[in-house]
Amino acid sequence: MKTVPLGPTGRQVPNVVLGLMRIAQMDDDAVRRLVRTARDAGVDFIDHADVYGDELHGCERRFAEAMQLTPSQRAELTIQSKAGIVPDGPYFDYSYDHLVESVEGSLRALDTDYLDVLLLHRPDALVEPDEVARAFDHLESTGKVRAFGVSNHTPGQIELLRRSVRQPLVANQLQLSITHAPMVAQGVAANMAGLDQSTARDGGILDYCRLHDITVQAWSPFQAGFFTGVFLGHEGYPELNAVIDRLAATYDVPAIAIATAWITRHPAGMQVVLGTTTPERVAGAAQGSDVPLTRAEWYELFRAAGYTVP
Repeated sequence: MKTVPLGPTGRQVPNVVLGLMRIAQMDDDAVRRLVRTARDAGVDFIDHADVYGDELHGCERRFAEAMQLTPSQRAELTIQSKAGIVPDGPYFDYSYDHLVESVEGSLRALDTDYLDVLLLHRPDALVEPDEVARAFDHLESTGKVRAFGVSNHTPGQIELLRRSVRQPLVANQLQLSITHAPMVAQGVAANMAGLDQSTARDGGILDYCRLHDITVQAWSPFQAGFFTGVFLGHEGYPELNAVIDRLAATYDVPAIAIATAWITRHPAGMQVVLGTTTPERVAGAAQGSDVPLTRAEWYELFRAAGYTVP
């Protein structure tokens, strides 16, 4: 399992992450098998959020109940959670009170004294950066959170936070897959008139994160679009799957490993956040961490996904 820097912290973390947003209804044995499979593959980075599950902190609680981690076992894991979404209204809340309350709820649910990483979960249009800064300062000084980041944020939104927040923002979790790669595709086709792909819609977020040592965490790495189903084996992507299958045979790995490798091959040093609850798919995807796609193979996959390469 290859590792990448976690922002500017100097800490190395695996470039594949186990996301646990779908474990609410899994029994203890199933949760333990899923985590054990990930650990056996070298994945010791766990992604949570307060809103994952049928109730607030549901998946965090299910994880803790199933795993019953000892202090030494807890120390072996990097546990990340997210805060800021309020599904029943006002929908987004980055106030001091909400962020602190959410983290304290996550700590109780996870049965741990600290989060390794806290991400702000989607942008809040009503964000008051000084409130966020106050919350981060409190959470850091009390030892409840060790590092901070964001998800789905633009360069401008990050700059606004950075004006008030003292701590480095170590990660930005963004949707990315071979078939959903506007943050990559726009730069490839820059300055091509009349081509929708060349239109910049995210402020150059990928280059921004690279310039500021912010680790990109790719969520939904196998989704065709926004929760529209996976592209692997899908009849709507025959050319792409033909290339994936051929490369999978070449490298003697499952197809899902090639989809992972397309992301981890990028020099930005991204992490791939897995959302599957199937241990075999976790093990297969993790193999992509070490697949050394050539430039030609990477661009062949990119073209086969429907993107223009000038």
